[in-house]
Amino acid sequence: MPRKPRFFLPDIPAHIAQRGHSREPVFFEDSDYRVYLDWVAEAANRYRCAVHAYVLMTNHVHILATPQDKHGISLMMQYIGRHYVPYINHSYGTSGSIWEGRYKASLVSDDQYLLACMRYIELNPVRANMIDLPAHYRWSSYRANAQGKVDELITTHPLYLSLGRTVSSRLEAYRALFKAHIETSELKAIRVAWQTGTPLGNDYFREKIERKLMCKVGQARRGRPNRH
Repeated sequence: MPRKPRFFLPDIPAHIAQRGHSREPVFFEDSDYRVYLDWVAEAANRYRCAVHAYVLMTNHVHILATPQDKHGISLMMQYIGRHYVPYINHSYGTSGSIWEGRYKASLVSDDQYLLACMRYIELNPVRANMIDLPAHYRWSSYRANAQGKVDELITTHPLYLSLGRTVSSRLEAYRALFKAHIETSELKAIRVAWQTGTPLGNDYFREKIERKLMCKVGQARRGRPNRH
């Protein structure tokens, strides 16, 4: 079966997810997380991708980033893989790819789903019952976006900046987003989007993306996601 192509567009945020092979760990020591983030920062700068949110879980990663050109995301992820995989193999005496196939990704409607996607990403450790509060997890962008901790990897999105006129008001408004319960339908929409490559947004957004790309992308709009 041929691979489904992935499409990216300039200035359209993309939610990227990649899992370890057979869901095995891809991070083992604190140094692994730091090295991976260093490669992300270098790749994002090299290929002009603005990273807005991320989380590094034991066996998978999520990144939300906006590229300046249509090749930026692909080049960024290739660059990270070319450096991080050999690093792990050399460090732990293993061989071969550590990832379960290619990364998955979906374009995100910034006005409708960008903040929801950031919250989805940064709440991963809470949903996995690893910690009680997102601030307790070291390897995510939550402390930067919600508490103002310096994180040179993070570039604030204009929608995030619109949360308040001052830094303190933006941080407070962002933290408030995490007090509300995430609807099951919202979780499902975000999850299905990155798993299938379907643009995350309303019909107008998806149709706009397909017009720009001149092809259908991801799951058919009227199709129902697999319940299994």
